[in-house]
Amino acid sequence: MTGEGGEFARLKALVTGGASGIGLATATLLAERGARVACLDLRPDAAPEPLLGFAADVADDPSVREAVAAAAQALGGIDVLVNNAGIGARGTVESNPDDEWHRVLDVNVVGIVRVTRAALPHLRASPHAVIVNTCSIAATAGLPDRALYSASKGAVQSLTLAMAADHLREGIRVNCVNPGTADTPWVRRLLEAAEDPTAELAALQARQPLGRLVSANEVAAAIAYLASPLAGSTTGSVLAVDGGMQGLRPRPAADRPD
Repeated sequence: MTGEGGEFARLKALVTGGASGIGLATATLLAERGARVACLDLRPDAAPEPLLGFAADVADDPSVREAVAAAAQALGGIDVLVNNAGIGARGTVESNPDDEWHRVLDVNVVGIVRVTRAALPHLRASPHAVIVNTCSIAATAGLPDRALYSASKGAVQSLTLAMAADHLREGIRVNCVNPGTADTPWVRRLLEAAEDPTAELAALQARQPLGRLVSANEVAAAIAYLASPLAGSTTGSVLAVDGGMQGLRPRPAADRPD
């Protein structure tokens, strides 16, 4: 069920949304580095071996509690929790009705609460307990047409810091990653729905200083770093994986001296 050796050898990891995109890349990498990995997902059968799949809807508390308990039993405990499950949203504050605001916040924010709450008894029993939340650069950068999504991810970043403070004395580290626009199934669906997918992709690439989308594997590597025993002094940290989008202000190519 695990890779040979690696810094995650003998550790047990739980990844939500682990059957696709960033979640699948993360679960696969943790397994390659020695962890036993369980994925909570709406489509658990999509998680390939050696990953274990468990059906769960992070918006439904009984579903979460049942799946976390089953995963912990199958793994023999939980050392690493990756709260990755989430949904996207487009529009300004006027674009979405109240029901959609409640739905997105329920999945992206309260979903983390539900899964963490169910996993905490297992994490408290671990000598290497860590939680990594998948946040977004939308938490710190004002992006157009992303009011609801940005609000949910801003809450995730604040929640991460509060959780890190609350569980510090219990020996549980809590961090988050802030990906830029990543090449995920959700982004690909947005591109397919655009009037001009090629132009939309070029615009998304251009707003990241590296000039391309972030890969799911790059985000997974950042999550694995934060979850690793090698990062034992890292807690309450926010790691941007955004192609320089948050901190860099490069000059346009036309303004650069020859």
